[in-house]
Amino acid sequence: MRRRKVVTIVVLVLAILAAASLSTSMVVTVPTGHTGVVTTFGKVESYVLDEGIHFKLPWQKVIKMDNRAQKETVITQAFSSDIQQVDVIVSINFSVDRETSQNLYRNVGAAYYTTVIQPRLYENVKAVFAQYSAENLVAKRANLSDEIAELLRPEMKKYGIELLNISIEDIDFTDVFTDAVEAKQVAEQSKLKAAIEQEQKVLEAEKEAERKVIAAKAEADVQKIEAEADAYARTTRAQAEAEANEKIAASLTEALIRYLEAQRWNGELPQIYGADGILPILNFGSGENTQSSSNQTNSAAQAD
Repeated sequence: MRRRKVVTIVVLVLAILAAASLSTSMVVTVPTGHTGVVTTFGKVESYVLDEGIHFKLPWQKVIKMDNRAQKETVITQAFSSDIQQVDVIVSINFSVDRETSQNLYRNVGAAYYTTVIQPRLYENVKAVFAQYSAENLVAKRANLSDEIAELLRPEMKKYGIELLNISIEDIDFTDVFTDAVEAKQVAEQSKLKAAIEQEQKVLEAEKEAERKVIAAKAEADVQKIEAEADAYARTTRAQAEAEANEKIAASLTEALIRYLEAQRWNGELPQIYGADGILPILNFGSGENTQSSSNQTNSAAQAD
């Protein structure tokens, strides 16, 4: 009897454990941001499980696919178009489409990053960098990211992977090339500085020449104005004098001339006589007075 009871208890415990194990294997929890890909004896089902608790058959497995935004960073080497070696640090952000997670698992597997994304990322980075010279790589940094993303996005979409963005975090050249670039930049800066200084001198010389031209023109204008003013003044004076002379000439009469001569005569006769001498005779009266004065003058001459 006791033996039967022991056997019964053992069987009961085993049954309970088996039931518990069976029930556990039939319940699965899909965490937030994931989908559950269901396989039956290794075959991938055409549906996925959403977030939460789900029941499944004991012989089924659920692979949890992360559908959140994921980031991976790689370090690789590339060559520029002028065969300069470049060390590149690139980050990629991507996510797995929820509705096609089972297709990604069926065609690629759970290691889809190392199988699909990483190799294609390496290849596209090298392809894009090879299109630019080493000097242009740094200046085109934003363009590099966009070009890599444009090449990679349609390839990832075929697998149900959405490419969010590509980021070039660092570009590092060899020390020899870096030193050469720095030396070239210094030379260009010196050349630019010299050009600016020369241009400044040329501008200053041009401004000085302009100032001299303006000053000379102003002086010439002043001289021209002064000459015109002087000529105008002379012309005005000449015209005034001519008009005055015309008026004086028009006002002169024979009687006035005689009167002026009499006003200016001091009453003395000339002291010099000769054949060539001219003795002015003033005729103030009638003809008799004139003749008398003439006779008196002749008598005085004979007495002498």
